[in-house]
Amino acid sequence: MKLGFIGTGKITYSVVTGICSSKISFKKILLSRRNKSISKKLEKKFNKVKVAKNNQEIVDQCNWIFLAVTPKVGEKIIKTLKFRSNQTIISFISTMKMEQLKKNIRVKAKIFRAIPLPPISIKKGPVPIFPPNKKVKNFFNKVGNVVEINNENLSSNFWATSGMMAPFYELLNILSIWLVSKGVSKDKAQKYITSLFVALSEDAVLNSKKDLKFLVKESQTKGGLNEQGLKELKKAGFYRSSQKTLNSILKRLNKV
Repeated sequence: MKLGFIGTGKITYSVVTGICSSKISFKKILLSRRNKSISKKLEKKFNKVKVAKNNQEIVDQCNWIFLAVTPKVGEKIIKTLKFRSNQTIISFISTMKMEQLKKNIRVKAKIFRAIPLPPISIKKGPVPIFPPNKKVKNFFNKVGNVVEINNENLSSNFWATSGMMAPFYELLNILSIWLVSKGVSKDKAQKYITSLFVALSEDAVLNSKKDLKFLVKESQTKGGLNEQGLKELKKAGFYRSSQKTLNSILKRLNKV
């Protein structure tokens, strides 16, 4: 299997890093020169990773092609490439739906959409894919946890929630800054906060078959600190604001 990545931003760096440290069997990975700094870094880091002369070379030499460019760049360059019908093409482009992908690719290849996130570099996190496919599922399950989507319209909802990564990190940042303001050293503050939320997330994963309300209830005691924290944030509209933001992101996605 020869893998090709058109576009070399943060997501490509994360996916390639995850693949190269996984049990996925492949002959080589070809990268575009879109971001010279990232492509050269990956080429230097992994023996099987090479930088292609141009995007068409990637299409010509690879079985699986990953489209990891912005929507505007994708609209411009995809239709200029000559794909083959026996190729597997996986798009990471958030707002380019299947109908548009097929129109731009112009051959009856196997086309999929996927939503990998940066933690895929450490083989962690969800990877929604559409449409469901056994080979694509087996591939991404080696670097993450696949969530198969049967209805493409639902994919926008997953893209919207992925827009909450930066707000999550900002929450960690604010909590850490607060500890520092109380006299805790920065390294200890960040270690404590990040370790705390890793532990909470892992516990949530272990209990993911239960209603998440169970964890909300179990983490509180009558008159306790967590009950106070939850009540005050609810009263301040913290969670309503989060839902409002998700709706706003989704509206933006559906406009495209």
